[in-house]
Amino acid sequence: MRDFPKIWFLRHGQTEWNAEQRVQGQLESDLTELGIAHAHRQAELMAPILRDQRPPCLVSPLRRAQHTARIALGEQSFVTEPALAEVYAGQFQGLTLQEIAARYPEIDARVDTHLDLFCAAPEGEGFAALHDRILGLLQRLEAPTVLVAHGLLGQVVRGLICGLERDEMAALPNEQGCVYVLEEGRETVLR
Repeated sequence: MRDFPKIWFLRHGQTEWNAEQRVQGQLESDLTELGIAHAHRQAELMAPILRDQRPPCLVSPLRRAQHTARIALGEQSFVTEPALAEVYAGQFQGLTLQEIAARYPEIDARVDTHLDLFCAAPEGEGFAALHDRILGLLQRLEAPTVLVAHGLLGQVVRGLICGLERDEMAALPNEQGCVYVLEEGRETVLR
């Protein structure tokens, strides 16, 4: 695998459905007040980077990421990138984690992480397709780039750049209101 350019990865701020432990996948819910505060914190962290380096910025087409980007990137322009949409979680989308455990106990019993759960969703995208979609995007990048997207997608982005196995990706923290800096196979977190 080739080296990727430097990435600044921003997960969208908390949403109403994050707070309810409801699976969003590619469905929508709005940022909470805390989620808006997360985006403002990212704006503080990104301001010197955007001012001094002016990297291209790619953003998921989903509303929560677009809202986060409009705050976190300030006046910096960005391009909507369909490959940055969150994993499609099939029949799990719109359900709470408790509802999934009740309706799909056999799936719930065999998975330990959100990444594994969402990728096991009936009629969902699955891990292999998500992995390939993200890898294809990363391979197209030609310069240091800002990505604004989603938690599970971000775990795979971070894992691919850091050379992690799937179980290691799934165990990564999924913070909001920070910036993950990915460079030369390493991750640092700006808080």
